Amino acid sequence: MSKKNILNLTTFFLSLFFLTVPAPHADELADCMARAMRTAADSTTIGELRLQCEKELHAGISPAGTTQEKKPLPLVSERIHADKEHVLQPFTVMAHKPNYILFAAYNGSSYNAKPFQEQFDDQGLDLDDTEAQFQLSIKLPLLVNLFNDSADIYAAYTNRSFWQVYNSKESAPFRETNHEPEAWIQFHPHWQLFGFTNVWNSFGIVHQSNGRGGELSRSWNRIYAWLTVERGALALSIKPWVRIQEDAEDDDNPDITDYLGHGEFYASYKWRQHVFSLMSRNNLESGFERGAVELSWSFPLPHWPYLKGYIHYFNGYGESLIDYNHHSNTIGIGLSLTDWL
Repeated sequence: MSKKNILNLTTFFLSLFFLTVPAPHADELADCMARAMRTAADSTTIGELRLQCEKELHAGISPAGTTQEKKPLPLVSERIHADKEHVLQPFTVMAHKPNYILFAAYNGSSYNAKPFQEQFDDQGLDLDDTEAQFQLSIKLPLLVNLFNDSADIYAAYTNRSFWQVYNSKESAPFRETNHEPEAWIQFHPHWQLFGFTNVWNSFGIVHQSNGRGGELSRSWNRIYAWLTVERGALALSIKPWVRIQEDAEDDDNPDITDYLGHGEFYASYKWRQHVFSLMSRNNLESGFERGAVELSWSFPLPHWPYLKGYIHYFNGYGESLIDYNHHSNTIGIGLSLTDWL
């Protein structure tokens, strides 16, 4: 990849980086705004006063003007808290799943060129084993603080792209791009069991497709639940789903659940500024014949606080929709903008 392409990709992902600040209590906010109105200029709007007070309270200044002692939150709770804080900030992009770019990802099992050869009637078409990959995942709130501040409704969009940037023979095409819009309602029950706290349960609907036609078309729709527990620096999640069946004539991949199964398991652990994550899918269900394991490690970079290094490993089926029934054994290195924790 040329330096110009690397710079363009890095700049594109840097635009997604966001800052978080804590959300103020309603009573404290009202007190702050009442005090601020006494000295505010006539041209100051209520919205400007509110935003200024939110910033002061986020910084830890109490209504009496004293600094508050803030108790550190467990990792998933901190992420949930940060999401609620973002609702208060205008023009803020919120991360959903990890956002990253892999400048080089090598597939030891090679990529399957057959669907592309059939689609374009070109038996000479070939794919490189090394490509660039990136994921962009953002979300926005639809309704928040429902049922006495116990539930929120969100929508999100995730784009994961596989770019044959080093394949000059085929003009460096995008081999595959998966689009994943979804919406869900999430609850924060805070049930406790064996030292773990159930901090996040969500129920949603998701569509995933590659936007292609003919031999390359892949898509499916699901209803899912997502349950997350945490204990200190460790977070565990289980995400079962049910596929919404399509008409036989419209189904491009009727056997997709044979390979992607009916759910995923996640584990994430944070040590200092390092985040280690694991995803397991369809291993037990398929008897370890058609499953998938994904490992990732994000780590700090010296003198570069806004990005982290990122190593990503995938082994199994379903790395992308076009490869749902093709085995991949891929390892890549790049940069991470946001992680699970």
